[in-house]
Amino acid sequence: MARDVGSTYDFEIWSTTGRVVVTEERGLGPVVEIVRAGLTEVERACSRFRADSELSILTPGTSRLSPLLADLVATALESAEDSDGLVDPTVGGAMQELGYDRSIELLPADGAPIRIVRSVPGWRRVRLDGARLELPEGVVLDLGATAKARAADLLAHRAAESVGVGVLVELGGDIATGGPAPDGGWQVTVRDTEDDPACQVTLSAGSAVATSSTVRRTWQRGGVRLHHVIDPRTAAPAAPVWRSVTVAATTCVRANTATTAAVVLALDAPRWLSDRGYTARLVDQGHRVVRVGDWPAETAVA
Repeated sequence: MARDVGSTYDFEIWSTTGRVVVTEERGLGPVVEIVRAGLTEVERACSRFRADSELSILTPGTSRLSPLLADLVATALESAEDSDGLVDPTVGGAMQELGYDRSIELLPADGAPIRIVRSVPGWRRVRLDGARLELPEGVVLDLGATAKARAADLLAHRAAESVGVGVLVELGGDIATGGPAPDGGWQVTVRDTEDDPACQVTLSAGSAVATSSTVRRTWQRGGVRLHHVIDPRTAAPAAPVWRSVTVAATTCVRANTATTAAVVLALDAPRWLSDRGYTARLVDQGHRVVRVGDWPAETAVA
């Protein structure tokens, strides 16, 4: 379902919601066309749930990737290195064993109990040289932790440069901006679910913000609730200490890498984020807010 209101366009994408905002209403149509076409390209390149995606048909050994998939895999490997392996694209097999083997809305309400019997292969086993990928036997790639954020970054800048207006692209809580910001900056409400505390923040031109959640993409197996953020150290969902983690950064990929790593780190997350100079907001299971760096104090949102 898409909704075009003035300078804003809302739509559904990848079992979540998307939004495009422009600084000049004249640019909305062309920007939306660029963004929607780009998202189709990304889905065809790396969807784990499309049997015909380029990622799905990869086989062990050496493969020549398209420029887009090569970019997305490179981004995933860079995020793994930047997070000391806390964000790892080789969790695909673990995801499948945990039952997340199709789009989230198609998963059964419950299923047989799962037993974690394998470890994550580890991102260092994957080799990428330009567009040449070396994929070891038994390694299943899942680019879900980074591809959405990379798409937001790429498409916000592509659309802004092509149309000549300021652009904000949001994909399921991952927000990137391109071109000039509106007067007063981009106004963003940070709130993962309707019952979570809300905070209004201002993004300057070219900045980004991302949120990772343990309460949105969930399913059950054997009566046990599971979520999609996998701890590569255990091959299991990360301990759900935080309902959500939000980080502001220079790119959406950088922000999303930090939020995912923070969810995995659980109680160690605030110190890890602070040591690396991030500005962040963490919401625990009691809906209490922990701020890191220069994140602003909570403000009421109408």
